[in-house]
Amino acid sequence: MNFWHKRKVLITGATGLLGSSLTGELLNRNATVVCLLRDSDPASRFFRDGLFERVTRISGMLEDYTLVLRALNEHEINTVFHLGAQTIVGTAARSPLSTFESNIKGTWTLLEACRQLPGQVERIVVASSDKAYGCYKNLPYTEETPLAGSFPYDVSKSCADLISLSYFQTYKLPVAVTRCGNLFGAGDLNFSRLIPGTIRSVLENQAPVIRSDGQFIRDYFYVRDAAEAYLKLAERMPDRAATGEAFNFGNETPTSVIEMVQRILHLMNAGHLKPVILNQASNEIRKQYLDCSKARRALNWAPRYELDTALRETIAWYEVELSFDSGRALTEAARL
Repeated sequence: MNFWHKRKVLITGATGLLGSSLTGELLNRNATVVCLLRDSDPASRFFRDGLFERVTRISGMLEDYTLVLRALNEHEINTVFHLGAQTIVGTAARSPLSTFESNIKGTWTLLEACRQLPGQVERIVVASSDKAYGCYKNLPYTEETPLAGSFPYDVSKSCADLISLSYFQTYKLPVAVTRCGNLFGAGDLNFSRLIPGTIRSVLENQAPVIRSDGQFIRDYFYVRDAAEAYLKLAERMPDRAATGEAFNFGNETPTSVIEMVQRILHLMNAGHLKPVILNQASNEIRKQYLDCSKARRALNWAPRYELDTALRETIAWYEVELSFDSGRALTEAARL
């Protein structure tokens, strides 16, 4: 039997890159999905793909305790995927207070609301990040690596992560935490990020811009693999092997920024474009990558997509969507 058939699920952050992908997967598996939305972003896949028409939408802020409790109670939610957060490192550095409000207060508000419904909410998967670990010379990160964020976004994730596991340790709330690498894939329209920004530059026949010196290292993780990882983890809860635990999810393929840009240029046959290296990045961790052996062992999980395959799918989506947007803009301009 399909585990998710008619299961009542709340997703926060449904309009984001991972949220849209996860919402689509749950709807494909016939779950009953409720989404808490702060903003209605018409550019997101949540709206572009018509997912918003197939879910129950609740408008409001994560920090609104009364609203969150009402949503959980009235819709008889038994599964929560907490993805809602301010996710852009640069935005967090410019505006730490709003980041702390959404990422930290939003997390404790949701968990406290869930605590008021014992026996109803059976599983809560909270999105942390590899950035919650902070800066370490000895890599890769394992789940035993202490959380030590330094910069505003990283600190917000360290705090939310610790708060989530505290609710399990103290109140036995059925919580698990995910720490993913840098997500990418179809639907990411934040072009300040490396992969969508590079793809758009190539499609516009412009040299891609690298904010750092190009040597920052990340674990780039395909959003479709991430969505499957979240579902796999939730399906194991509330078993003790998964509940009260944190899990790293990533590709386990450390890749520098310049290597990723060159990879995209190669896949898009754009070797004539030479990256512009600004070397201006600050308030960011220099090297990050993950050991995911715990998830492989405990959850029998592994990513399905090789990096180049995932990049090809991602590039194909942008080729269609950005061409569509350009055509629509020209059409609308002609009407004026």
